[in-house]
Amino acid sequence: MKRAWKNRVVVITGASSGIGRATALALAKKGAHLVLAARREDPLEDLARECEARGVRAVAVPTDVSDATSVQALAQEAVRAFGRFDAWINNAGVYLMGSLEETPDDAFRQLMETNFFGTVSGTRAAVTQFRRQGHGTLVNVSSSFGAVTAPYVSAYVASKHAVRGFTASVRQELLDTGIHVCTVMPAAIDTPLWHHTANYTGWRVRPVEPVYTPERVARSILLVLRKPRAEVLVGPAARAFAAMHGLMPRTFERTMNGATEALHFEDERQGTTAGSLFRPMPEGTSTSGGYHSKGKQALRRLLFAGGVVATAAWLGRRETRGRLGARVAHALGV
Repeated sequence: MKRAWKNRVVVITGASSGIGRATALALAKKGAHLVLAARREDPLEDLARECEARGVRAVAVPTDVSDATSVQALAQEAVRAFGRFDAWINNAGVYLMGSLEETPDDAFRQLMETNFFGTVSGTRAAVTQFRRQGHGTLVNVSSSFGAVTAPYVSAYVASKHAVRGFTASVRQELLDTGIHVCTVMPAAIDTPLWHHTANYTGWRVRPVEPVYTPERVARSILLVLRKPRAEVLVGPAARAFAAMHGLMPRTFERTMNGATEALHFEDERQGTTAGSLFRPMPEGTSTSGGYHSKGKQALRRLLFAGGVVATAAWLGRRETRGRLGARVAHALGV
């Protein structure tokens, strides 16, 4: 596989930490040259040096994806540095928690500017260059929340549903052009995103288990770059939640309401914070956010798997096999 990536050029937004950083390091190991984008310049420069230590070229380009002009400049710099780019990964994103009434209008709009319109700007820039070249692979990182919903994250859910729908529509426009368009939808991932969360709930928040590593998402991104697929859900939890949402939407909504209240909030008050929504935060520059523990993850995933199996068995008694299979296929988008 390393030979397939040697001398290929990949642009990654949101590269300063988390999934973007893990993906950059994985691609550098495979021999790909990189154009690294994020708002924070120092972490980008550090990452570029780490990638170059693996024998590839890496260019750091400070970029705010909520500014379309900044994204166009990123594409121009990539072409100036390498003459082309073979893949573009729209990964930059921010997270916000708060009820509809608690969430300020400007915060809701800024999240959409980053998560959705940033993806739109990146897609425009990438597709324009891909058209010139006659080839290219676009990967837009959505979320399992592009397939399901939850309370207190209406802005984030809206943005990730928008990314998924937008990407699917663009994919249809580009059929048979040599340009591949893919959506990657991770479950909860152990990244600094949770430390950067805009939080208007009044309570400290944490990711809901099971939490997967950013390296797992990076592997999925590399797989779709090598062999493009329309959509990929990353993590058993993402696939299970999508299936449950399609099969039992009312039950799913009640379950997610209770689970969010019980598992997403810690028993500790916290003042309102905009997190990294409007400007980047200096902390949190690694791939991990410190939430992943192999020991407890193994137990929780075992319990989670048991719950899924029990639910499937219950459904099997209440549905005909053909109807159940059709609903599962629809829920998973296959």
